Amino acid sequence: MAQANRNLVLYGTEEQPVVGELLTAGPVTVELEAGALRHIKYRGIEVIRGIAFLVRNVNWGTYAPDISDLQIEQADGGFRVTYGAQCTDEKQAFSYQATITGGQDGRLSFDVVGAPDTDFATNRLGFVVLHPLVGVAGEKLTVTHTDGTTEETAFPRHISPSQPVFDIRALSHQVCPGVAAVCTMEGDAYEMEDQRNWTDASYKTYVRPLSKPFPYTVPADESVRQSVTLAFVGSPTASVATVGAAPIEVTLGGPTGRHMPRIGLALTPDIAEESARAADRAGAVGAQLILCQLDMCFGDTGALASYAETAAKTGCEVALELIVPDDTEPAASVSAAAKAVRGAGLAVNAVAVSPAAYLMSYQPDAAWPVLPPLEAYYDAVRQCFPEAQVGGGMLSYFTELNRKRPPADAIDYVTHTTCPIVHDADDRSVMETLEALPFVIASTRAFAGDKRYWVGPSTIGMRQNPYGAAPAENPGNGRVAMASTDPRHCGLFGAAWSLGYAAEMIRGGIDTLTLASPFGTFGLMPDGAASEVCPLYHIVRAIAAAAGRRVRDLQISDRTQVQGFAYDAPAGVEVFLANLWSEPRSVSVDGLPAGATSCILSPASVPSNDGQDPLSDDGQAVQNSIELDAFSVTAIRSS
Repeated sequence: MAQANRNLVLYGTEEQPVVGELLTAGPVTVELEAGALRHIKYRGIEVIRGIAFLVRNVNWGTYAPDISDLQIEQADGGFRVTYGAQCTDEKQAFSYQATITGGQDGRLSFDVVGAPDTDFATNRLGFVVLHPLVGVAGEKLTVTHTDGTTEETAFPRHISPSQPVFDIRALSHQVCPGVAAVCTMEGDAYEMEDQRNWTDASYKTYVRPLSKPFPYTVPADESVRQSVTLAFVGSPTASVATVGAAPIEVTLGGPTGRHMPRIGLALTPDIAEESARAADRAGAVGAQLILCQLDMCFGDTGALASYAETAAKTGCEVALELIVPDDTEPAASVSAAAKAVRGAGLAVNAVAVSPAAYLMSYQPDAAWPVLPPLEAYYDAVRQCFPEAQVGGGMLSYFTELNRKRPPADAIDYVTHTTCPIVHDADDRSVMETLEALPFVIASTRAFAGDKRYWVGPSTIGMRQNPYGAAPAENPGNGRVAMASTDPRHCGLFGAAWSLGYAAEMIRGGIDTLTLASPFGTFGLMPDGAASEVCPLYHIVRAIAAAAGRRVRDLQISDRTQVQGFAYDAPAGVEVFLANLWSEPRSVSVDGLPAGATSCILSPASVPSNDGQDPLSDDGQAVQNSIELDAFSVTAIRSS
C-alpha cells in the first residue's frame, strides 16, 4: 500500500505523523519532537512526560511553531539542539530562539529567548512541564517556592479540581530509591494543574499564574526569557535495570461482576432529519439509546419530530441533553421543553439538564454565574418528566463536572464527556489520554458513589469549546488541537482509540457509553453511499451487540500499547484487542478455550470495506500469538 494511502487509512489524512528523534545524555534518553522534549527517561524510567515552550491564543488554542535552522549535535555522551521558531496568525506573530543541552550526568537545560513582532495577545506564553502518572500519582513531592522556601506535599491521587501547587520555582520527586529528579523553572512564577481533568496523562506545571488577568498582551519587541533545567540528585541505592520493550501478554480471567454498558448514539439538530431519513442505517448499529440535544435558549424544538421518528424506527430509548436559559426560572424552562417534547410525540426515558452558563468553564475559585441551585433544575425535571431518569453533571467535560459536582442524592445518574485534543493533537498525546481514564472514573465515583454513570458523547474532535468562543477550524484536515473536525475519527486510529476508551470505561463499570453520532462530523457513517462506514462503526456495533453481557477479567501487560476487554457471549467468550501504536505488535493470549478463532480489522481490510464487518468473519485459529498491524483490532471468539 502506498504511504499516502496508508496514512489515509490509518489517520484519515495524508498529513504525515510527527516522528521524534531519540537523544541521549548519559543515563537519560529523551525524544525531540516538533521542538519539544518528550518522554524523558532515567535508565528507562519515565521522569518527565514533556517540556515544551508553548504559545496560545486568546481561545486557548496552541500555535504550531514554524521551526527553522534546526541543529542537532550528539557527542561526548550528551547533545546540543538549537533552532528558531515563529508562531503566527493573520494578526500577530511571536519569534524565539531555543537552545537545549544534555550533559553526561543527565542534566538537561532548555532555554528560550524571544519577542513578539507585533503586540501579541495571548492566554499563555511560555514553558510547560508535564509529570507522568505512573510512579508519580499520589507520591511525595517537594516544592521550592519563588522565595526559596520549601514545602513537602504529594501529587494528587484523585483528580484535583483546582491547582494543587502554587508559586513554584522547582519540583523534586523520587525517580528510584536513592535518586531524585529536580526540575527548576525560571522566568516567572509557575503553578501546577491536574491535567487529568482534561484526560491528559500528566500533571502540568505552567508559567504565569491563572490569578493574573488573561488574555494579556506582550508588547512588541519586549524580550521574553525563560528556562527549565532538569537535574538528578543522588545515586541508586539498588541496581536499576534499564527498562526496555517487552512482549505484550494478555491473560483471560473469570467473571468480574460487571456488565457491558449500553451504547448510545448522539443526535443534534443539524443531523436530526438525515438520521430520521436513514434510520435503518442508524438502527443497524444496534445502539440501545439515542442521546438527543435540545437547546431551549434558541427555542430549538424543530428537531424533536425527527428525534421521535428515529426513536420509533430504531426502537432505541431516548435521553435528552437539555440546555435551558440562565434568565428563566428552571421550572418554566423545563416545563416549556416538556410541552414541546410531548407535542412532537417523543417519549423520553432520561433527561440530563444544564443551565446554558455551565456549558462554559470557570476556575474553581472564580466568580461563578449567579443561578438557582442545581437541585431546582433536577426537581423541575422530575415534575415535568415524571417517567424519566434525572441526570446530573455536565454536558461538557469532566473538568467542569469536577469543578461543579452535582448533589448525588438529587439525581439518578451522573454524566460527563471528554475530549482528547484540548491541549495537544499529536497522535501520541491523543492515545496517552487513555491512561487518565481510570483516574477520571475513580474521581467521579469518589463524589458520586454508586450512582449510575453515563459517559459521552466522547469523540476525538471537540463538540464544543467551554474555554473559548468555538472549536478551532481545521480547513487542512490535519491534527489541530481543539478542532471540531478531526480526520482520525474516520481512520483506523479512531477505531483503536475508541476501543481503548471503551475498554477503560468497561473496566470502570460505567452503565452507558456514547462514542459517536450516526452521521455528520462525529458520525459512524459518512454522508453519501450507504455502504460506506468508518472503521469505528465496527467497534461501536460490536460493543452494542454485547450490551448487558457479563464482563470477564482481562489482564494486559502494557495497556499503553494494547487495550481490550472480554465478556461472556451466548456461544462462548469473546475478546477484543486493539494495537494503540503505529508499529505492529505481537500479542499472546493465555486462558482462551480450545478452538478459539480470531478475525482482524486492519489496514489491509479497511480500503476494500464495502459495508461488510471484518470483525464478524469466521476467523482463523488462534496460534501462540496474534500479529496486529498499526492500530488494528482483533475479535477473538470461542465456542
